[in-house]
Amino acid sequence: MSDASARQQPRYLVIDDDQEVRRVLVRLLQTTGALCLEASGAVPALALLAKHDDIALVLSDVMMPEMNGIELLTRITAHWPDVPVIMITGVDNVKGAVHCLSIGALDYLNKPFQVDDVLTRVQHALKRRRLMAENRLLHEELKVKVTRQAKRLEGLFIASIESLADALEAKDAYTRGHSDRVSQYATVIAREMHLSGDALSQVTLGGHVHDVGKIGVREDVLNKPGKLTDEEYAHIMTHPMTGWRILGSLLDETPMALSIVRSHHERIDGLGLPDGLAGDAIPLGARITAVADSLDATTSRRPYRVCGVSFDDAVREVVRCSGTQFDAEVVVALLSAINGNRLGLLPQSH
Repeated sequence: MSDASARQQPRYLVIDDDQEVRRVLVRLLQTTGALCLEASGAVPALALLAKHDDIALVLSDVMMPEMNGIELLTRITAHWPDVPVIMITGVDNVKGAVHCLSIGALDYLNKPFQVDDVLTRVQHALKRRRLMAENRLLHEELKVKVTRQAKRLEGLFIASIESLADALEAKDAYTRGHSDRVSQYATVIAREMHLSGDALSQVTLGGHVHDVGKIGVREDVLNKPGKLTDEEYAHIMTHPMTGWRILGSLLDETPMALSIVRSHHERIDGLGLPDGLAGDAIPLGARITAVADSLDATTSRRPYRVCGVSFDDAVREVVRCSGTQFDAEVVVALLSAINGNRLGLLPQSH
């Protein structure tokens, strides 16, 4: 027999401490063109399973010395879950056979067995295992497709939310690109603080949409060239809550991003808005975005300011306010990113 022919033949494993029973089963299974391995007990059977990765079917006695068939079945289903198992039992042990079915066996044979019955049950077991494998493959393929589609929809959703922020900024030449830059600063700082995965993605998103609430601020206040009155300042500072309300139902699955929208004007000393949160009560993403927002705001042109301060001066102002307005750990992370040139991709002045 050639090696190619041997590879095409299915390999079965017959396990029984009765040599005569094994020989009868082997001769019978060989008539189907199968190659058969024999084991007199569970221990040598496990060794054969470990050695051969192409065993297509196991037929095992239930009552065996050292390790019974039920324990063997448990090990097979744990380590070789794709290998179908048919249990062999005496006619007075049907209850035990049914128990085997409940823990993973595909079928069972009663002793003494009939030739036709053996062949029929073997074919049924192989067919069931093949159908189970096909169903599992289809399930995995479906899961991959669903995951891919979910990511695509999530990307489209996030893009639409970010477009809302971009549309708001497009109305104002002074703030154009502000949210992009804040998002980039916040992402670099968050990464410096060892945020990753979903948390990092939410900081990126939150930074991009943190000022969406300004859509509810009057344009005459938003673009006022002079100093704001107390009433005007109070009006413009409603934008965190406005943005939080606008995005509340849209960002319900990204709570960190939503908390950034609401809390990026909170202060470590508790004197911020809108909730007067202090210290660690302020969400981490909002503490990070507060620093990023300040950096870009102070280095950018504004209606009331022809040009922003230098980047170095903006950093010094952030350091000066560390522990009062800004989280000291976030400021340390910012300085670490600057010293390591990890802010190099960002504009140093606007």
